[in-house]
Amino acid sequence: MRTIAVLLMLLWAGVSNAVEPSERLADPALEARARVVSQTLRCLVCQNESIDESNADLARDLRRLLRERIAAGDSDDAVRQFMVTRYGNFVLLRPPVMASTWVLWFGAPIALLGVIAGLLIVRRRPAAPPPALTAQEQARLATLLDQPE
Repeated sequence: MRTIAVLLMLLWAGVSNAVEPSERLADPALEARARVVSQTLRCLVCQNESIDESNADLARDLRRLLRERIAAGDSDDAVRQFMVTRYGNFVLLRPPVMASTWVLWFGAPIALLGVIAGLLIVRRRPAAPPPALTAQEQARLATLLDQPE
């Protein structure tokens, strides 16, 4: 029973959010906006987590900066644009589709299609016929086939 309790506590600790109570805004509406925006921004240290989920110091600083901008009256788009201006499109978990991000958006699907096409071409290619037997090989085969068992 103790083991189950420990496992449940570990599971609960793993899904808890990284936003600390001291970071939260007093206004629930502004805090809700801050949470939505922070879930769209990438932690520059963890790279595959949003700043809302990350416990990294830089993510904590970005959450504070984001909340300062929202408290100052910036719109959600203005806050995102501020972060992009400061850190580049990499800070967005879903960067815009543009010439500089085409490889990011379309590289994997194109590579997958290329592999599938290559496999289809190789599979449809007829197998090469075996080389013809030399006279010496034919004579050896004839002697082997003529021998009684």
